[in-house]
Parts: sequence; structure tokens; C-alpha cells
Amino acid sequence: MKRLTIYLIILSIVLIAAALPLAAQSTGVTAEAIGQANLRATPDVSAQLVGEIQSGTRYPVIGRSEFYPWLLLGDPASLAPLGWVFAELVTPQGNVNTVPYSSLVVDGSPPTATQPAVVEPTTSSQVVGVVLPSATATLSANVVGVVNGEINIRFGPGADYPRIGIGRAGDRFEITAWHTQLPWLQIRYPDAPNGFGWVAQELLEIEGDVFSLPSITQTVFNLPTLTPTPQVLQNSVLLGGTPVALSPAFEALGNQIWNMVLSAGFEPETSRKGALFLKDLQTGEAVTFNNDVAFSGMSINKIAILTELYNVLNSPPDNAEAITIANAMVCSQNTSTNDMLSIIGGGDPFVGAAYTTDFLSQLGLNRTFIVAPYVIDPNNPLVPLIPVVLPQTDADQSSAFPDPSNQMTVDEIGWLLSGIYQCAYGTGGPLVERFGEAFTRNECGQIIQIMSGNTIGELIEAGVPAGTRVAHKHGWINDTHGDAGIVFTPGGNYVLVMTLYNPTWLDFSESFPLVAEVSRTVYNYYNPDAPMPEIERKEVPAECNLLGNPLIEELMSGTFSP
Repeated sequence: MKRLTIYLIILSIVLIAAALPLAAQSTGVTAEAIGQANLRATPDVSAQLVGEIQSGTRYPVIGRSEFYPWLLLGDPASLAPLGWVFAELVTPQGNVNTVPYSSLVVDGSPPTATQPAVVEPTTSSQVVGVVLPSATATLSANVVGVVNGEINIRFGPGADYPRIGIGRAGDRFEITAWHTQLPWLQIRYPDAPNGFGWVAQELLEIEGDVFSLPSITQTVFNLPTLTPTPQVLQNSVLLGGTPVALSPAFEALGNQIWNMVLSAGFEPETSRKGALFLKDLQTGEAVTFNNDVAFSGMSINKIAILTELYNVLNSPPDNAEAITIANAMVCSQNTSTNDMLSIIGGGDPFVGAAYTTDFLSQLGLNRTFIVAPYVIDPNNPLVPLIPVVLPQTDADQSSAFPDPSNQMTVDEIGWLLSGIYQCAYGTGGPLVERFGEAFTRNECGQIIQIMSGNTIGELIEAGVPAGTRVAHKHGWINDTHGDAGIVFTPGGNYVLVMTLYNPTWLDFSESFPLVAEVSRTVYNYYNPDAPMPEIERKEVPAECNLLGNPLIEELMSGTFSP
């Protein structure tokens, strides 16, 4: 019995000795919180909370768990153990693998130091020490997070969880809990499947004491069935058409190309907007996404101006008119576009713009309009000579910050192109039905012929093989890029319209390849036996020279070659 007692005493001394030396010697390794981090009694998220550290102070790492990614931190002066921290919440300096293992349980009492703490300085402007948890903390429903900029709201505390919403600058959210291991906060979010969402703490300006709220240690969240991507819309009834039921294959194509837009980050609930329209000119099937968002009309709206010009012309264009048309549509000159508006308006481009908008309205296209000439010099914009009333439509005229005087939606431009095609190929359509003999097959064919001469080697063109006829008009300004055209392929003809918007500035290296990939995907759907293996982008010509271009003579002849 005496030997057993001695053995137990020795064993106790050994166990105590195994835990204590770490608090008395430096390992040369330090760690600083990424924002803030909790300290716990043991390496376990459910262990007693013994303190909190914040960025600005480097703490000596005096131990590490043998089985879990947790580090034991010590007091900067005395090396007395302060608590365990989850390794991913701190930035270590030095080789953590040289730190000895420990199984120490920290009792949570404040460290006793015989001298003032000497804190290793960092680049932070403020040094913050350990904050012990308050014994008087109470629950509160008055802690609020204010959004500084556009942020993602996610289903769980991490960027890997799906986004369930967006917060914008100035939005205020009630904070309902904080996570013990990760710098994320739970907020009340009624649109979420469970009524709550998660936001990274650094993205909010917090009003109130977060740590007066309940804490959450759960790290895995079982996801309910979330809302799928926006459903394909069937053929809209624009221009008096009758919706055509979508075949499964065409509907799948629509979902595929829309998911390409979403995957590129142009999502309806964010500030980055994307929209598209696709119509099969053989079957009449059509799909469209974000067709209720108004975008700047850019040069794409020149399609409407050109169509109205042919509505008022009683004979083929003369030489001057043909040159004006070619410069406006092929070279995209705004001066020539305003000259087209002047022809329409009897010498007044503002009247021409009003006539063009009225023409669209008569077709039932009430979300697309132009009410002023194109700006030639951004530093010296035109001063309206007549009062201009900026139309208010039932489209979303705010989220993509469209030009107040020049707007479009993708489906309305798509249906206008479809009407031009029907007129040119003798199948009737809304232009003929609404305006009768004002539009002949040759005139509609010439509109297509003019747009076929617009070759830039990018956007829709880059997604189809060389030599493919693309009758289109592209457009781009700082924040919005797009293309709209009729594509003629061996496997079938179709209309494709696509617009992308990014606040302030949209990079061409992002928008051009995306439109081209969508174009290639659609082309391959129609031509599965001879698919386009990859997009073929070409440099946009720096200059546009119409000298010797046969288009001028073709326009003056008033003929059309299908």
C-alpha cells in the first residue's frame, strides 16, 4: 500500500510537470487575431469561454493540441496561459510545428504578472489586450449591423455557403447571434428559408454589444431546398404574338445560357445585371431573362431608328442617305445617327427621336425609347431645342442606371428583330400587320443587309464560325455592353440579344468572352454535327472605312439578296 501511494504521488507530479513548463518558456512563435477571436479553457468550441483577443497584439504560442487545430496562447509578459484559440482565427509568426503539444486546461482567472506587459508591436494603430467575458452579459435584441457597401448574405457562416440575398449600403440588419469560432454574425433575414442569414463581421458597422447576444458553435448547417435560378419565361405576347410552348431541349438551352450569365456574377439580386433573349425563327419558341430591366439603349437602339427611317422613306435611299445609314450602322457614328433622326423628323433630330419612340409604341414596345439625339461630345452635350419628356415605363428603370433618354429591354429589341426577319422573308409579322405597305420585303431585307455589314469580330460574331451571317448591332458604354442580332446558320436561324451591366465600369475582357461563349453555345445547339470548338475573338477594327464598300450601291438599288 505504501508503494502504491508513492507511485500515485510520483504520477501526479509527472502529470503536473507535463502541463506547467509551457507557461514558463518561450517557443519563439507568436499569433495575432484576424479581427477578433475567442479564447477557451480547452481546445473545444463548447469549452468555457475565458477571454477574447483582437488584432493589434501578438501573443506567444506556448502550446498546441495534438489532435485538433487549436493553439494555446500565453501572456506576452509572463507567458502564463491565457486560453486556447482556433488556429484559423489567428495569423501565426514562426513555425507552429516546433511548439510542444499540450493538454492544459485554463481556469479562466486573469494572469498574474510581476511586471507590466510588454506587447510586441504590430502595424495596427491600436494595441488591444485580452478581454475577459463579462459575468453580467445579458441578451439583447437591439444590436444592429449597418452595411457599408454591397455584401453577400449567406446561409451559413462562411463564403462556401450559398448566397441567399444581398445587403446594400445603408441597409440595417438585426444581429441575433455571433459565432464562437468564425468571425461571422447571424442576422434576422425573413427571406431566408429559416428566417436567418450570416454576414462576415468585418462587412458591418455594428451598433451595440455583439457579445451580449447568444453564441453559436455549430459549423455544419444542413441546407434546405433553396430557390432555384430564375425560371425561363415562355414566349412573351409582345407584338400580338401567341406564346409557343417550349420544347424540353430549347428550354434546357435557355437554362444553360442563363446559368452561364449567373456563373459569371451577373445575378438579378446583385448590382451586376445581365439579361438575354433568344428566339427560334423556325418554331417561334422564345426564352428571355431579366426582360423587365431597362438598360441604356447604347447603339443597339439604332436598330429602332433604322427601322423607323425605312418606315418614312418612300423610295430607296439616295447616295447621301445611303452613306449616312452605313456610317451610322456599320461605323456606329453618332453624328450620322443624328442625321438619320433628322431625316425622320423633317430636319429636327428631336422630332425624329419622338417619332421613333411613337413607332415603337405602336408596335407595343413601350419599354424601349429614344427621346433625344446621341451625344457627340460628352464634354459639350446637346442642349435640347424643344422640351423633352423622359418616359416612365413599367420596367425597372433604376437598377441598371439606364440613360434617361435612351433605353431598351432585351425582349423588345429581340421582338423587333424578329419582326424585321418575318417581313424580309415574306411571313408577315407585326411590321406588315401594323404598317402595311410602308414596309416591303426589300426594305426589311435591306435593314438585315445593312446590319450584316457590321463586322467587328467580337461579341456574337466571336461565337460563330467565320463566314456566318450575323445581322447585328452592338453597343457599349462605360458600364453597359451588349449585342443584338439575327444569326443565320445551316441548322437554323435565331435572334439573340444580350446585355450586361456593372456599376461604373464593365471590363471588356469580362463581357466580350461571355457574350461570345453564349453565342457559341447557341450556335452549337443548332449545329450539333459541325459545332464551333471554341470562340474565335478578333481585334475590333480601330477605324471604319466605307470606301469601296458595295453596301452603298446595294442600298441605293433598293434590292435585297436573301
